[in-house]
Amino acid sequence: MVASELTHGQNTQQVESGTPYPVEHKQVDVLIIGSGPVGCTYARKLYETGRSVCMIDAGALLSKRPGAHLKNAFLYQRNVDMFASVIRGHLHTLSVPPNRSPELTLDPASFQVDLNRYDGFTHNNQNPDQDPFDNLPAAAVVYGVGGMATHWTCATPRQHPTIERTTLLSDGEWSELYQEAERLLNTHNDQFDHSIRHTVVCERLQQEFSELKKPYQPQSLPLAAERRKDNDELVSWSGADTVLGPLARESEYDTTRFTLLEQHRCRRLVPTNDRTSIAYAEVDNLLEWRTLRIRANVYIVAAGAVLGPQLLYNSGIESPALGCYLSEQPIAFCQVVLRQEILDAIGEEARFADRIKEHRNKNPNDPLVIPANDPEPQVWIPVSEARPWHCQIHRDAFAYGDLGPNVDSRLVVDLRWFGMSQQRKENCVVFSGEKKDTFGMPQPTFHFALDRTESETMHRMMRDMLRAASALGGFLRGSEPQFMAPGLTLHIHGTTRIGMDQETSLSDVDSRVWGYDNLYVGGNGNHPQGNASNPTLTSVALAIKSAQAIAR
Repeated sequence: MVASELTHGQNTQQVESGTPYPVEHKQVDVLIIGSGPVGCTYARKLYETGRSVCMIDAGALLSKRPGAHLKNAFLYQRNVDMFASVIRGHLHTLSVPPNRSPELTLDPASFQVDLNRYDGFTHNNQNPDQDPFDNLPAAAVVYGVGGMATHWTCATPRQHPTIERTTLLSDGEWSELYQEAERLLNTHNDQFDHSIRHTVVCERLQQEFSELKKPYQPQSLPLAAERRKDNDELVSWSGADTVLGPLARESEYDTTRFTLLEQHRCRRLVPTNDRTSIAYAEVDNLLEWRTLRIRANVYIVAAGAVLGPQLLYNSGIESPALGCYLSEQPIAFCQVVLRQEILDAIGEEARFADRIKEHRNKNPNDPLVIPANDPEPQVWIPVSEARPWHCQIHRDAFAYGDLGPNVDSRLVVDLRWFGMSQQRKENCVVFSGEKKDTFGMPQPTFHFALDRTESETMHRMMRDMLRAASALGGFLRGSEPQFMAPGLTLHIHGTTRIGMDQETSLSDVDSRVWGYDNLYVGGNGNHPQGNASNPTLTSVALAIKSAQAIAR
């Protein structure tokens, strides 16, 4: 049940000393902070064990089904490029260095002093402490039920078993966890195989990269998506609601045991006097400006790789690893227009003849042989030891790579090559004890840089992308090959990493925070080593393992 007030258990209101707002008290078995796929994994798994679960999110409900993928709307299925503006509107940049240009003030020195002394709420997360030269300028979060899963690309590859995947879990355990994570996310790798564009792009890349053998050759991208049975031109893209399953439909669950609260910000978790467990959570109802004090047997922070550590910092949770060992994925990007020879070959292919004939009969004036309803390509070149980068060749909407109004999307293919950085303690996110972000929480500041080896690998990655692009076509004007702003993949890892050592990890292999018997963390921040693949599937797998440990 989505609500603005808690409805399960004893609920009292009173004005307590220290706050002018009414205070409500609540007791549940499990409190989950964050409603993305990881939070929803915990909610579903622990609800299924008979526990009462309350899940909160600082953002608003954006869809009828909580956490649904917004690209499922008919308009965006018809024109995916229009979805890019939706994504941009939902992304909130985390740390913006103020423009200290002399033109902004008659006295630049005093302007500098004023910025450094400023300790109020920031506008648009402007951060005077952020050095622009070691920032992640494109790092951003989504405030909304479902989190990033309201607009993600739904790519769900498994990590490479030696380059990316941690050995803290056995191969057998990884296999079982991945299978269950793929079930929860509804992963398929064949939903675009009938597409003409998908087929020709995949085969052209297989010809170009003929030295790559199974399982590392160009192939169909695993996607948390399924083509609809009632209209196979449309796709049901998985969101957090997919993971919730029956908990996304109020008629199918016990409303006394599951509650989802939108626009409720957890300000801090309050430890017991001996600091071995969490006593209660202080939560602000942002709709009615009330304070909730929620007591639970288990507290799970699944608020993301930056907002999660931010909450722990604000709660006084001390760890030498908190916010450290940050890794992210440098990205190279370009868009190409398919070669004329590829288009001509499509028209001569016997296996496409029936669809092309039908298209020409309905659209005799269309200069392209590709049917207007032909699905986009969704191709993947996996990470391998000789090529430590993840490659996606598709046509999708993101916060960049828009097409102009006079460009036919059927001709364009996006190439996104995701690199890898290793986790080092000095790469980190730290939080201010004075300055606050838009939501009144400690302002994050990034310190991140690639080392020489990583930079050289990124240039190898760029050359590899150019090879793929040249096999497919020429560059679309304005989308020539480029390294994108750091943080743009929105795939930060390591800030709450699991491990065996309390000095170098925040949590154990079951994602329990060291030193606390009832506090767990979940999400991409838990990854204990750098990786290039899309992280969601692995994060859900780790959440499944953690939920199993909690249930025991």
